Amino acid sequence: MIYSRTAAGDGFEAAAPVCVEIYDDAPLSYMTGAAHGLLADLAGRAAVVPTTTRTPAQYGRITLPGGPYRYAVTSNGGAILVDGRPDEQWRRSIDRRVAAAGPPVTAVTEELRTRIDERWVRSLRVADDLFCYLVVDVAAQPAEFVAAWRAWCAPRGWNVSQQGRKIYTMPNAVTKSAALHDVHGRLVADGTLRAGSRVVAAGDGVLDIDLLVHADTAIRPRHGELEDTGWQHPTVTVTTGRGIRAGEEILTWFHQHTAHPETPFPQRMSTCPNS
Repeated sequence: MIYSRTAAGDGFEAAAPVCVEIYDDAPLSYMTGAAHGLLADLAGRAAVVPTTTRTPAQYGRITLPGGPYRYAVTSNGGAILVDGRPDEQWRRSIDRRVAAAGPPVTAVTEELRTRIDERWVRSLRVADDLFCYLVVDVAAQPAEFVAAWRAWCAPRGWNVSQQGRKIYTMPNAVTKSAALHDVHGRLVADGTLRAGSRVVAAGDGVLDIDLLVHADTAIRPRHGELEDTGWQHPTVTVTTGRGIRAGEEILTWFHQHTAHPETPFPQRMSTCPNS
């Protein structure tokens, strides 16, 4: 939904961008003016749950239209925010799952340190005491690194995803879909949603795959990690546009779906064939 100036692509100024994130007293992330209005309107007629790999602190830097949101999923599903505060019961359940599934983030990070150096790694960070990620110089990054690191992580219950300059190392026990399923159940239980209400979702990286497949129907942009790998699924639509314009297209798609959930999707967007 939001894009840095670099990731926004062509036509940035013509899109009437609205800044939605300030970091170190400087504008960092934007939406198109149209997307900003579309999200505000959507929040007034659907249960919108912002879902991100960002930590609660990183998510807190963003000011999304239509907020504040009652629920948000952060830390790739490791945290559920309720009125802006982490749900401690959910976090305890996540910590138990991670501990039962493989080595802790401290051990994984120690191993990772032995495989990197300052010639191509700008920083190594641990996020929310759950997972870690590298910020790298992509041009200097060894071509074999991700595959070799993934081969070490996979049998230990961890996975690896590269999204631009960031390489995430995530426990398999932490997923966006599990957290969203829990939030959906809460919204049905308190009467906000009816039983059997549909879930629609969007995402652009490998860490979003479980969320996209979990949803009744979903959409991804024609850019990012999933586009680079050619990932497709029969229930996932692909935008025609790229960059910040794709975010606007996704919100238009959400509007069409929530207004007429049983009608066909707009013809200007293409549905992925079976993978």
